[in-house]
Amino acid sequence: MDKEEFFIKKQIEFMREIDLHNAVSISAIKRIAGVDLAYWKKGEDEYANCCIVVLEFPSLEVIEEKYTVKKVDVPYIPGCLAFRELPLFEEVYSLLETDVDVIFFDGNGYLHPRHMGLATHAGILIKKPTIGIAKSYYKIKDVDFIMPESNAGAYTDIIIDGEVYGRVLRTAENVKPIFLSVGHKIDLDTAMKLTNMVITKDSHIPVPTRQADLMTHRVRKAI
Repeated sequence: MDKEEFFIKKQIEFMREIDLHNAVSISAIKRIAGVDLAYWKKGEDEYANCCIVVLEFPSLEVIEEKYTVKKVDVPYIPGCLAFRELPLFEEVYSLLETDVDVIFFDGNGYLHPRHMGLATHAGILIKKPTIGIAKSYYKIKDVDFIMPESNAGAYTDIIIDGEVYGRVLRTAENVKPIFLSVGHKIDLDTAMKLTNMVITKDSHIPVPTRQADLMTHRVRKAI
């Protein structure tokens, strides 16, 4: 069995553990986090850094930042990206001193051929509510998305074979939409409501993943 076959087999096994019910109500959320990774080449070797930023909710004040930098040995295989990124995420997550209620990932969750994007896979492993926020569309089964209206809060569902995989969400007027999908232990309506609550006038990307993205640039520059 080659790596791709092994990874797909594991994803199919994990699919049985996906929970799309809310494990926490928005009113009970105290701390949220954002996760992002960045890659670069050095000679023939590939490296990545993973950053996690923890924020108080609803103030969105940053209260903790952690990161790691590692050489990446797992090859890129379409549909199996989580297997490259999970080891870095798990290492950084273990460093956190703050317990978080919900984690936003820069990437997909349920919006995946086997519903096992990084946000879902990680959520199952750490048993936490997770949300996937992608800036570009990952096409599945040649299904295109329907562009939502241009006003803030407009959305369209991404429906594949009669099932809702995610949402195209316009977080601000006349800006590019983001692609929202649940990860684990949260439903889509709650994930969208929470996402809209962490959008500011400074960015149409949710603050948690925006902060994590900015941190990956700082870390890479520093090293």
